[in-house]
Amino acid sequence: MDYRDVDTAVTELLKALGPHAAEDWTVPAGSLEWSCWETAAHIAHDLLAYAGQLAARPTDSYLPFDLTVRPTASPTEVLQTVTACGRLLSGALATAGPTLRAWHWGPCDPEGFAAMGVAETLLHTHDITQGLAVDWLPPAPLCAAVLDRLFPDAPPGDPIQVLLWCTGRGELDDLPRRTSWMWKAARSD
Repeated sequence: MDYRDVDTAVTELLKALGPHAAEDWTVPAGSLEWSCWETAAHIAHDLLAYAGQLAARPTDSYLPFDLTVRPTASPTEVLQTVTACGRLLSGALATAGPTLRAWHWGPCDPEGFAAMGVAETLLHTHDITQGLAVDWLPPAPLCAAVLDRLFPDAPPGDPIQVLLWCTGRGELDDLPRRTSWMWKAARSD
């Protein structure tokens, strides 16, 4: 996975959520305790955090900064912030060599940061669309790529449904719904 996948995920987010920016974003985002607005701000935060990690290359912790989106920002402005942070991550990925490592609970390569950026964007877009009652599912090719990179032990099946199951957002065949999960982004190789 690389910067193009992050760009595609952010484009998908904008297509899914942009037309609904005038709706009530104070409602919960799907099964999350966060509102749709808070969830969109969280996406921006994570994209910026990943870009910062790639730029600074810390080896043992996250950088001591956070993104604060003004509480008075409209949903449109929050989506613009997501776009900006997505482009920052994309730019950091585009210039990162394959041997670069930065900390995410261990050494993580650029592909891992790209996969996490895509996962955060797609999964939380799904959460927001659930809250806004918008019929949307993440694109299967990106879901398959995220599963391949972050969930190497994922069961076979439709990549959309498997990714939603892996992250506690859905049922999958006879498997019980997950209540906790963790992706594997760090790699030492």
